Order: sequence, then C-alpha cells, then structure tokens
Amino acid sequence: MPNSSQNKHIAAIVFPFGSHQVPFLKLVIKLAQACPNVTFSFISTAKSNQTLFSRPNIPGNIKPFDVSDGIQEGQVLGTHPFERLNLFLQAGPENLQKGIDLAMKSTNQKVTCILANAFVTPSLIVAQNLNVPWIALWPPLSTSLSVHFYTNLIRQHFSADRNKSRSLDFLPGLSPIRLEDIPNDVVPCSDEEEQQFSKALASMGEVLPQARAVVLSFCEDLDLPLFVQDMKSKLQSMLYIGPLTFSPSDTNTDTDKDPSGCLPWLDKKGSRSVVYISFGTVVTPHQHELLEVSEALEASGFPFLWSLKDDQKSILPNGFVERTSTRGKIVSWAPQAQVLAHGSIGVFVTHCGNSSLIESMANGVPLICRPFFGDQGMTARLVEDIWKIGVKIQGGIFTKSGLIQCLNLILVEEEGKKIRENALKVKKTMQKASEAGGKAEQDFKTLVEIISNP
Repeated sequence: MPNSSQNKHIAAIVFPFGSHQVPFLKLVIKLAQACPNVTFSFISTAKSNQTLFSRPNIPGNIKPFDVSDGIQEGQVLGTHPFERLNLFLQAGPENLQKGIDLAMKSTNQKVTCILANAFVTPSLIVAQNLNVPWIALWPPLSTSLSVHFYTNLIRQHFSADRNKSRSLDFLPGLSPIRLEDIPNDVVPCSDEEEQQFSKALASMGEVLPQARAVVLSFCEDLDLPLFVQDMKSKLQSMLYIGPLTFSPSDTNTDTDKDPSGCLPWLDKKGSRSVVYISFGTVVTPHQHELLEVSEALEASGFPFLWSLKDDQKSILPNGFVERTSTRGKIVSWAPQAQVLAHGSIGVFVTHCGNSSLIESMANGVPLICRPFFGDQGMTARLVEDIWKIGVKIQGGIFTKSGLIQCLNLILVEEEGKKIRENALKVKKTMQKASEAGGKAEQDFKTLVEIISNP
C-alpha cells in the first residue's frame, strides 16, 4: 500500500436493518485487508454493532462506534414496517456526526472519507460538513437504481395511467420492466404522507451524482447495457465490485453452521433433484400461500428442503410432515450458501431477495420467483425475461397447480434444461468477473485508490 494511505480514516456508515448489514461489513473488511494502514470506524446502532462484531476474524483496523437508533426512551412503536427505518433516518446528520466525533476522538484522526450505504442519505450532509469525499454503496439489485434515480419522471408518467402492464420504456434500458414490477413507494397508491425512507429513495437522482463513487455489488456484464451507459453518464464513478453476499468461503462445510444436518441429508439425494424453498428472514407469506406450497410439494413427489420459521410450521396441513418425511426436510434455518452450492439442488423457490438471487446465480441454480415487495418484482422480471434463469409464479401468488407447473417445467420438461444451461452461463459470467484481473477486481482496486487518496 502506498504511503499515501498513512493517516487515512474512513467513516463507514451502515444502514442497520435486515440484509444490508452483513454485505456492508464484508466490503469494509475487504477494504481493511487491502488497506492495513487505513483506519476504519464502523458507525451503526449499538444493537447492530453488537451482532456484527461478535463475528470472528474482523481486522484490527476496524472499530465500531455506536449511534442512536432514533427511538426515544419509552417510545411505543406502531405496526408500520418502515417505522424503525424512518426513525433512524429522521435522527439525521446530527446523530451520525456524534458517532464520527467519537471515532475521531478515540483514534485521534480526522475522518478523510465517508463510505456509506446509499440509503443513509444524511451521511452526505455529514461528508459535506467535513469537506470530505462521500462514497455510496448501492446494496439492492443494481437495475433498481434507475427506478429510484428517475422517481419523479416515473410519477409523472403514471400519475393518471395506472396500467400495471405498461412498460418503463421511457427509461434507458428498462423497457422489459413493467409498472407492476417496481417498488410500491415509487408510485404510491394512496395519498398518505410519504415516509422518510421513501423520501430518501426518491432523492437518489439528486444525491448520488454527488458521490465520489457509487459501488455496486453485482457484475456489469449481467446488467442491461443501456442502463449501465445511462447511469455512468450521470455518476462521477460507477464501480462493479462483484457480489458481497457470496464468496467461495461461504460454501465451506462446518457442522456448527449446519445444526439441522441439511448438508448430510442432501448428500443422500440425486443430482439436481431437490427443491429448496426459503423466503428469507423478513418475508412472511400469507397462510393460504404456505398451504398451497405444502400441497404442491406433497403432490409433486419431488424431494424438498424447506427453510420455514418455527412460528409458521403450525400452519402446515395435519400430517404433512409425516406423509412427506421420506423425501422432505423442514428446518427453521438452513446454511443457504452451502445448500445452493450442493449438487443435489435442482431449483430454488424464492422471494427474490438480493442475497438469495446472488447466491443462486453464483451456483447456477434455476429460480422459481414469488416476489413480495421492494425491488423483488424487478428481480423476478429479469430472472424470467432477461437472464432466462427461472420463472415467475403465475398470477403473482402461490397456488398448488401453479407451483407444480413451475416445478415440472424446471425439473422435468425440455424448457427446464435450457433454463439450467442459462443459469450455468450466468454462473460462469460471475466467476469470470470475480477472477484475478477481472472487472470486479479492477473496480475494487479503483475503490481502494479512492479511499487511499481522497
């Protein structure tokens, strides 16, 4: 590392919710390993830091510092799913500045650059106040960046026309995307006051061009070319550093990381024969859909591994577990990266969360998509119509017949072979981008140079 990295101090500001945290920490760890002379102060809530920094092997040049979660003492939270997110963002730049002040006092070093999750828009104000560069990590599907970048334009187009099948062909490269695919907060269906989180997303067209670089956890060769060209024309720097949710080490087998014995169970199954079902840690499908899934699994006859939360198991039909015990396994948690890397997995039934998408693509596993919220609808559209590595559930919700049809298509019919071939091509594309000298490595080196010489 050049001497210019001496005395550099990066404030890394995470969005402390859901699946945003671990990929961001992985990026900071990767940077800290590449820049051992650089100090990284990890700014997050106490709860988030406690969880993240309980992990082993975090480099010594990363230190956590706590900020408020925005919840006042004694405050009773409502039921709105974005309430915690809104309160954290409403705490504003003053809250983040307190964490940075702690970091600067503890390290006796001025902050020279801010690296933040793009959703934490108050971090830009902090960077401007400190007169230091601001680097933004865009954590979701990269294509969704365009939708939030052009929120006002989209709202103008759809203010009167709510035809859900209408294309976003007025946005560069997004003609395959339909109104029904985009996040609900882009074109609100009601007149209720816009939430702080939605305002943050809607401001991306103004905020992100001010970033010294926007970092994407994806592969440029898999993105829509016109989208890439358009975004690069509007951003100072757009860096594709490859997936942060998956690495080869994630597939290492370890009994402690597989308490339910998923991997030994899979070892006894045939190649590409098992249906893996998981809807992540946030999504909770409706009861009637879970019943349809269980009925489809029982009727299809395929072996299956289902990661299902404990509080949802009571919904399953009486006797379902016993009747399917010879070919099915239900667990409350599965080591997903290792599961998807296993040769017995034939298809992944998923909600299309970004981490699930990346892990599936990295292993060449076809997808059956049932999107629920956010950019998951866009992901499902790209999976089916652009990458052609899976299919979307007909009608957008699970039915017994619909799921059976998808399972047969992927695992039995001729079209399924083509989908698997496409999935393997995508896997190779991701591998090529991430190998030595590949696009991801080149862009990561550029990122290292930026933080080392802000």
